[in-house]
Amino acid sequence: MSRDPGPPIEPPPPSKGEHVTTLSYLGRFWDVFLELQNDPRRPEVFRALLCFSPSDLNAGEQPARTGTIIIESSYAEAMARAKSFEEHQLAGLLRSALP
Repeated sequence: MSRDPGPPIEPPPPSKGEHVTTLSYLGRFWDVFLELQNDPRRPEVFRALLCFSPSDLNAGEQPARTGTIIIESSYAEAMARAKSFEEHQLAGLLRSALP
């Protein structure tokens, strides 16, 4: 007797950050997320990086992340800064984060 495996298990999201935009680069679509980083020494500051995940993420492939590039005094300002990047700037950041 065979068991019904049920619906396929969805993989976890590539990032726990908030989605900023989608970018086309090198023939792939990349979802861009803002990921906040806690700094217990400076809790009044919102530090963040950008996570780039291809929409067709292959098994074993990891999203590309920048270093901390956004430092603002509120979450809203950090998100506004992330959304202010133009497509060519995001492509440059992605290129620098890829292996």
